[in-house]
Amino acid sequence: MSSWLPTSPCSPGTCAGRRGSRASVPRAVLRLAAALALMTACVLGAAAVGLLPAGRRDAVVRAWCTALLRALGIRITRHGSPGGDGGRLIVANHISWLDIPLVLAVLPSRMLAKSDLRTWPVLGRLARRAGTLFIERDRIRALPATIEDITHALLTGDRVTVFPEGSTWCGRARGTFHRAAFQSALDARVPVQPLHLAYLRGDGGPAGEAAFVGDDPLTASLWRIARARGVRAEITLLPRIPPGRHADRRDLAAAAQAAVAAAAGPAPLPGVPDQPAAPSATDRDSAKRPAASVHHWVNSSPAAASSLRTPS
Repeated sequence: MSSWLPTSPCSPGTCAGRRGSRASVPRAVLRLAAALALMTACVLGAAAVGLLPAGRRDAVVRAWCTALLRALGIRITRHGSPGGDGGRLIVANHISWLDIPLVLAVLPSRMLAKSDLRTWPVLGRLARRAGTLFIERDRIRALPATIEDITHALLTGDRVTVFPEGSTWCGRARGTFHRAAFQSALDARVPVQPLHLAYLRGDGGPAGEAAFVGDDPLTASLWRIARARGVRAEITLLPRIPPGRHADRRDLAAAAQAAVAAAAGPAPLPGVPDQPAAPSATDRDSAKRPAASVHHWVNSSPAAASSLRTPS
């Protein structure tokens, strides 16, 4: 793996393999069929939804994402209030591709995604129609333009969601919040909205089925989720960090990470360490490079050749 990219110790075998009770195969097939029907309906109706006023459009997005998660057998529990309208940078810990519909079910927003998503069947078209902001993962020098795009979106009153850990973690451990995207909040002078996401079993423990980590294929993840029983997605909206409270992106990222970590509760389980902090190339105002994995939805920073993980 390139030394530019953040990594996590999570893997499908050690994390996604921690499963609870399972639904029957026929039920799982029905869940996948229902999810596919919803995605098809969304593609067909996306153009019409885009013509709706913002309030009604957001209501449709919330309803569709809630229905998608419910079709897969996942119930949503929300803590906290979404608050008013206006531009804000939404940042959250990253566990799964499910994080995207989970956030949108509560806070409709524009997502930051790798440019490869444009070419994905179905999802790529949905992402484009939803106003997704794309980042060129193989072009380090494209990062400033991406930050400018995020800043412009925030200035026009849009909410933008990023996952600043740079990689998915299973929920039993956490990564460092990379700093790049926080510059856009400083430039636009908008609040930062931290979120804590979790997928839980009936006993309150982490639902390993939801974790989308390492080299986990999307098809395997879909089937694992469809076979899961009693999974609950929990989203906690934490107090917003107002503009001006922190003068630089380092402190702003640290404050957001601390808020999410506090909401996570107990420390990670032994054997699954937090991502350690390391000297960052952004201390030298260098460009940052987005992560290469399908799970990496935000950019990271270049590191020294000997480092595999660096905060941005």
